[in-house]
Amino acid sequence: MRIIDKEFCMSHYLAFRFIERDDIDFFKDVYHKSIKPQNNIEKELVETVEDIERIIKRKIKENYIPNKTAIFLSSGIDSAILASYLPAGTRAYTFKCIADGATDETEQAKIYADKYNLKHEIIEMYWSDFENLTPEILEYDGEPFHSIEVQLVKAIKHVKKQGIELIILGDGADMAFGGLDKILSKDRDFDEFVNFYTFVNPFLVLKKPVNTCGVFEKYRHSINKFDFIRFINEHMAVESDTSFLHVFEKENIKHLEPYSFMRLDKPLDLKRIRNGEPKYMLRELFKLRYPELEIPEKIPLPRATEQWLKNYKVSRPEFIPDCTDNLTGDQKWLVWCLEQFLNMYDKPQKH
Repeated sequence: MRIIDKEFCMSHYLAFRFIERDDIDFFKDVYHKSIKPQNNIEKELVETVEDIERIIKRKIKENYIPNKTAIFLSSGIDSAILASYLPAGTRAYTFKCIADGATDETEQAKIYADKYNLKHEIIEMYWSDFENLTPEILEYDGEPFHSIEVQLVKAIKHVKKQGIELIILGDGADMAFGGLDKILSKDRDFDEFVNFYTFVNPFLVLKKPVNTCGVFEKYRHSINKFDFIRFINEHMAVESDTSFLHVFEKENIKHLEPYSFMRLDKPLDLKRIRNGEPKYMLRELFKLRYPELEIPEKIPLPRATEQWLKNYKVSRPEFIPDCTDNLTGDQKWLVWCLEQFLNMYDKPQKH
């Protein structure tokens, strides 16, 4: 039996960028569904860099569709490594947000593409894309969403027109190889981790917030310690898969994430990660594939939310007036997207 609880859903979306409880919806007849990590994917144990290389080569060989395969190529090492194993002439697409001061990954990505003779193309992203595509994504997802979905939807619509049927992604590397260096940077007690990880504290934004600490409670151990490794492998894996896989289901296109088929044969070396070597095995492989290049700084998929939402203020009665004044651009996105969702399905009522 599904439960209707708008306040619960608003708070949980703001805190986690998705709603973990599939049985609780915002409104009647508006359904959402989280996408759990696929248990039917048999992960192969990785002990050496050669193991990673072997799996990448095999997965590409098994899935590559000549003239119909492309890669979404960023400036980071994950997609760059995958690009180095693709046949010459494969299309490589890099996203570029058009806004003053926005992060630009295209120059670095072009270096990777040129080295391995890939056809590089830039897909420009504008705020108008977010305004235009958000309604159809909200309708499909049944809930507000991570801003990455807009860029993926625009890019997929574009590449499908060019005959692409399979997209290769570097997603999954952070989970498998210790790329979440901010989370892994130190051991935190329970309360510290809750404050650190919560994307937007509902109590600072909503007039009727709901406490979301219950999501964290199952990862508490001993008296006040937090099992962040299990949290990454379970909760964060669902959030990541939900953000990415909703899009590929919606746009009905195949995708391949070679890193999702791998897992380390031993626990992460937290000492190496905390000494400045996140994804230490992939860093080693990157240097083998691009020996002339320095390892680039890790950048999450750029989105110019700081610029685009600089002056955004809430208008609906569910929100505390001026609650966005001290939020970052990415936090404002969560509030903005939630507000668009509410506008779509719930006409504002005076409280």
